[in-house]
Amino acid sequence: MKMLLVGLLLMPYYLQAQNPEIPEKTISPYFFVKSNDKTDQMPMKSTSADVQIAGVIADVTITQVYVNQGRNALEAIYVFPASTRAAVYAMTMTIGNRRITANIEEKNKAREQYEEAKEQGKTASLLEQKRPNVFQMNVANIMPNDSITVVLRYTELLVPTEGIYEFSYPTVVGPRYSTTPEDDATDYEKWVANPYLKEGQAPTYQFNISARLNAGMPIQEVFCSSHKVNVNYQDKNIAKILLDATETDGGNRDYILKYRLAGGQVQSGVLIYNGENEALSDSQNAETVEPEKFFLLMMQPPRVPTDNQIPPREYVFIIDVSGSMSGFPLEISKKFIKNLIGSLRPTDKFNIMLFESSNAMLYKESVNATAQNIDLAMQVIDRQQGSGGTNLLPALKNAFAFPNVTEFARSFVVVTDGYVTVEKEAFDLIRNQLNQANLFAFGIGSSVNRLLIEGMARAGQGEPFFITKPEEADNVAQKFIKYVQHPVLTNIKVSYEGCQVYDINPVAIPDVFAQRPVIIYGKFKGKAEGKITIEGLSGNSTYTYTALLQEANTQNNQALRYLWARNQIAILGDYTKLYTSDSQHQKRIEEITQLGLKYNLLTDYTSFIAIDEEVRNVNGKLETVKQPLPLPQGVSNNAVGEESEDFSRGGVSTNFSNVTTTNQKDPKKSYNKTVVKEKHDVVDVKDEVEEVFLQVESLPEYQGGIVAFYQWFEQEFQKTPEYKQANKTTLAVTLEIDEQGKVVKATIDKGSLGAAIDKVIIDILLKSANWKPGTMNGKPTKSKISIPIYLK
Repeated sequence: MKMLLVGLLLMPYYLQAQNPEIPEKTISPYFFVKSNDKTDQMPMKSTSADVQIAGVIADVTITQVYVNQGRNALEAIYVFPASTRAAVYAMTMTIGNRRITANIEEKNKAREQYEEAKEQGKTASLLEQKRPNVFQMNVANIMPNDSITVVLRYTELLVPTEGIYEFSYPTVVGPRYSTTPEDDATDYEKWVANPYLKEGQAPTYQFNISARLNAGMPIQEVFCSSHKVNVNYQDKNIAKILLDATETDGGNRDYILKYRLAGGQVQSGVLIYNGENEALSDSQNAETVEPEKFFLLMMQPPRVPTDNQIPPREYVFIIDVSGSMSGFPLEISKKFIKNLIGSLRPTDKFNIMLFESSNAMLYKESVNATAQNIDLAMQVIDRQQGSGGTNLLPALKNAFAFPNVTEFARSFVVVTDGYVTVEKEAFDLIRNQLNQANLFAFGIGSSVNRLLIEGMARAGQGEPFFITKPEEADNVAQKFIKYVQHPVLTNIKVSYEGCQVYDINPVAIPDVFAQRPVIIYGKFKGKAEGKITIEGLSGNSTYTYTALLQEANTQNNQALRYLWARNQIAILGDYTKLYTSDSQHQKRIEEITQLGLKYNLLTDYTSFIAIDEEVRNVNGKLETVKQPLPLPQGVSNNAVGEESEDFSRGGVSTNFSNVTTTNQKDPKKSYNKTVVKEKHDVVDVKDEVEEVFLQVESLPEYQGGIVAFYQWFEQEFQKTPEYKQANKTTLAVTLEIDEQGKVVKATIDKGSLGAAIDKVIIDILLKSANWKPGTMNGKPTKSKISIPIYLK
């Protein structure tokens, strides 16, 4: 037989522990099936955004129009995204000639007011935050022929990297993988069970966005990397950006606008807001209480030093190969990782972890970035097709527990679309492990979960990166290598002289790796005077930057109060160490709630509520409709629960929270008949209870690593007479490994070389004894793994 090549598909794709219980229905999203009823199932007719950028601050107005063309009164529920940095500070609702300004209320109170108004037949709108970048709008009692307009406003800070400013406007929330049972889901989580359109279907509503850029200094160029736009320059400092008329279905991917100032300039210095015309919530006596004053410092770091001594580095690439990554996102990942690994120095070390429902490292320990090792890693990555759930937390836990290389600076590179619901848990894990590794997060796809990507990077004191199109992979890979190999400022210290500052954040500044400004938020008392000095090491020399408060920009900076408060809320809720007791938990909630109420901001615990006092729905009948969302551009049906692919596409799934059901109109009945593409059969769950498995927390490992297992198998097979008779093929095999690490059962699920050769292969697999068993609750447990074997 020709040379035998055993496939390197990186450990098992599906790893389970025996459990006789049928899994509960989870809150995973489902496909929208339009009803035959004449009621209009898609009441939202349009969403648009007007973006005003002044200097480094963007103010965004979002307008949503709901129209009821049916016969019944409707309640519309619409889930939509926003920037992770958005400070949402206002909302209005307009019905005919009546315009109602929304109030900010404690979340539960706002929900009670909304439900009461809905029951009374009053038209009401409720805006709730489900994640810092995911919002839900409820509009109740939309009467037949109604046209209701809801407007919300938010502001955010634009921070340049290497001289390029970027404004990102997310347009659609990607489907989130969740294992939470439907009956156990909290109100905070239930938004995940949202209907989606099929892959390739255009949004059911109109989308538009326009932007006006007033940079305050000459603009060198403006470009949009996501949509076709027309740019009109009103003068050297001002540009108007409009969507091209051909962009009729642009609401299925992030809108990304970038601009560069003439000469590569970056706006540095201090912005100040003196608090004029602000209502004082702490006192009724405005004459005796000084209004709050805010400042924002932006300091552009020095250029990359040419003589910096770079320590040896170890890179662990943690790559998402789950179902939502199937197709476009995974193909981008492959190209990106190939460029990234290929750019490593031979003195660097690396390792690869692929994760979905399970996870595993390619090597027992990281290896040198030689051509041979890189080629081997790319063979593994090239074979991925995308399947299974996005189990990020177990992957991160196993990565941090992986032995590091002595005297090497370790960096984790996480590559994912971020379609998970465990953002805060991931942030907490990363912050608690900062002494073990830096972490850099890459968002892959046209509509990634930016909260997760930016939060992981911030918690890991790294930078977030995004790749929305294949052609960006090369540049981003080179940018990252340059970024991590050349820190531009280290050992940073900040001092304040002659100024009364307080409530400063961050209290400490980590090393700066990129040409990206250092940002400091704070408040001050008294006059705007004194100076702020930042010192650090740049290469082998000391770098100093000084900003004078009396020279600060004071024009139109009202947004600073919202930006400061939003930054505080982000720290409390997203990126700091999570609570460790009920009292700390409650204290954190109270702090965020008070910030939201005081500064009129949408948070996890505060919502906007607008109620029209006119009773319009007299009979009280109401039909609730969830607005179906388009799948983000490039995301396949696998992200919402299409049948799992067979092994040639990357694995056989028994994860019943992510499969297609035969009753999509009623997801609660999805286990009446579950269809799973397993061994090319249709399986009725009630008849196959004995074959149901749940994921284990720690997967089996072959002593010496998966490469050692394949080498052992090749040597054993070559000893047999059947070796020369075997033809080129691919086998999908399943191993059942007991609590002692012994293979007690081996089957060939796909492919065959004939009964005689198949028996020889099974006998060899049964002899493989160097397995470390999987674990559940810290104890060894019987588990299954599925791996491919390629014979050439």
